[in-house]
Amino acid sequence: MLENKVFLITGIADENSLAMYTAKEIINQGGRVICTGLGVSEYHQNLSTKAEAFLNKTYSDFEKSVQSELGEARVEVLDVTLEDNLDAFARKLQEEGVELHGLLHAIAMDKTIRNKEVKPLLEVTKEEFCDTMDVSAYSLIRLAHYLLKYDVLKPGSSICSLSYIAAAKVTFHPYRNISIAKAALERITIELADELGRQHGIRANVIRFSPYMGSKAGNATLSVKDVEISDSMSPLGNACPADLAYEIVHLFRPNSRITGEIRHVDGGYHITG
Repeated sequence: MLENKVFLITGIADENSLAMYTAKEIINQGGRVICTGLGVSEYHQNLSTKAEAFLNKTYSDFEKSVQSELGEARVEVLDVTLEDNLDAFARKLQEEGVELHGLLHAIAMDKTIRNKEVKPLLEVTKEEFCDTMDVSAYSLIRLAHYLLKYDVLKPGSSICSLSYIAAAKVTFHPYRNISIAKAALERITIELADELGRQHGIRANVIRFSPYMGSKAGNATLSVKDVEISDSMSPLGNACPADLAYEIVHLFRPNSRITGEIRHVDGGYHITG
C-alpha cells in the first residue's frame, strides 16, 4: 500500500511510543520513515549543563529505540520550538531530494504535570501555558510551513495528529493545560485540512486514542486505575497501539478523500458518559 512512500514521524521517545508502532506499520506496508527526536542542535544557545545533558540523554534514548525497533531508519534532531532548526531540517531534506508523502504529529509537552499530579488550571503560568501550546499545537503549523516552503511535503500527502478525548470534555483523569493544547491542535489540523486541501490536495486528520500507559507520556499522567476504568467504560474495551497504527496507515494511503476528521480509535470510549 505504501511502497515508495516516505513519511515523517515525530514524537518517538522510546520503543513503546505510539509513534513507534505507527512507524513499524508503515515499514510493514512497504513505506519508509524519517524519525525526528529532541536533542542538541547547532541552533541551541546558552544551554545549561543540566539542559544539555537532558537533551543528549533524550536523543540517545530515541536513537537507540529507533535502531532497535526500526533498523536503519533515518533519524534527525529536531526541536520544533526553534525556527532555525525547522528551516534547516526542511531545507536539508530538499537538498537531498527527499519527498514526503505524509507526517505524523505526535509531539506534546506539559511541564505542569509532575509525578502524575496535574497542576490546577488557575495556577498555570503564562510561560507554562504558552510553552505547552507551542510544542503541542503550534508546532504543526510551523513544521508544515517549512516542509511546504521547500517543496518537501508533496501534493496529495496526508497529515495525522494524535489527540485524545480530553480535548473535548473533562474526563475522570483530568489533564487541564495539555487538554487545551490538544484542543488547539485539533482545530489547527481541521483548518489545515481546508487550507492545504484547496491549495495542495493535502489531507489532514486527527485521531483520539484510548488512555495508554505504555508510553512515557502516558505513564507520566495516568494510573493503572485510569486505564482500567476507561477499559470497562468502552464498549469494545481500550484500543491497543496496533489499532492506532492501522488507522493512521489507512489515512496515509494514497488518493484518499478523507480529510478534516476527528476519528476515534478508543473502543467507543468517546460515546460513554
